[in-house]
Amino acid sequence: MALFPKTSERRLEPRRPANARGLLVAPGLELVCRIVDLSEGGLRLRLDRAISLPAVVTVVDIDAGTACEASVAWTRGQEAGLKCRIRPTALSGLVPARFASAREAWVRAGGR
Repeated sequence: MALFPKTSERRLEPRRPANARGLLVAPGLELVCRIVDLSEGGLRLRLDRAISLPAVVTVVDIDAGTACEASVAWTRGQEAGLKCRIRPTALSGLVPARFASAREAWVRAGGR
């Protein structure tokens, strides 16, 4: 008898499908991505190419106008799973200094 069935989910929160335009921002990196699904504690991204990611990145949801700092939990080809470190922050108006580059990227991508 298996302790964990093959269909078991490791995350505590349920996933919600998403199809949002995103940007992955880190020092020296600005990469277009698609937010594929969300859970209370994280998200899954589809990148436009397979790339080695730094341990901590900022994910910008272009349409929602938010950014969240996240730890990269896993990467598999052009997909990545991230764990949010803080709640999403609005990019309109004044933002904390650590989100300045994310805000600039959001504006370049058409955010207002």
